[in-house]
Amino acid sequence: MSADVWLVVGLGNPGPSYAGNRHNAGFMVLDVLAGRAGGRFKAHKARADVLEGRLAGTRVVLAKPRTYMNESGGPVKALRDFYKVPVERLVVVHDELDVPFGALRLKRGGGDNGHNGLRSVTRSLSDKEYLRVRFGVGRPPGRMDAAAFVLKDFSAAERKELELEVDRAADAAEALLSEGLEAAQNVFHAG
Repeated sequence: MSADVWLVVGLGNPGPSYAGNRHNAGFMVLDVLAGRAGGRFKAHKARADVLEGRLAGTRVVLAKPRTYMNESGGPVKALRDFYKVPVERLVVVHDELDVPFGALRLKRGGGDNGHNGLRSVTRSLSDKEYLRVRFGVGRPPGRMDAAAFVLKDFSAAERKELELEVDRAADAAEALLSEGLEAAQNVFHAG
């Protein structure tokens, strides 16, 4: 692949029992991006489902690791190495407890904030300076454990807005590719 390729990874857990979970917001966004790129995911030796295509006029590799969330880093590193993508052109799309549902935050670098998928990616890459699309899922109600909360499906009220929010997150990922972090933040942090 040429030097200008981007790697966009959605984090989630494989299998139908997890498909609607808050923790799978990253997979949901990648499915929308795949539709926009006009392709289908195919199995890759890096233990991920991969689609090579174009988004926002840019060559892109879309990927969904086939490992569980807490082991996402291995496939992400293998794909980064295989496609020779510098960390500056790696975008990770994930659910975020500290952002309310219906909001997005874009950033480069930072900690993992207790997110096992991010922790695994950062550890495998030995680098945390990748871009993130943080899909807000909000905090659990009452005393519910955060780990239990992210493994539950979105609520009925949230599901009414979910398609719109997933679409907006896909727009944000495309904006990162075409306009850069600051310009994308100016658009998507306003909402």
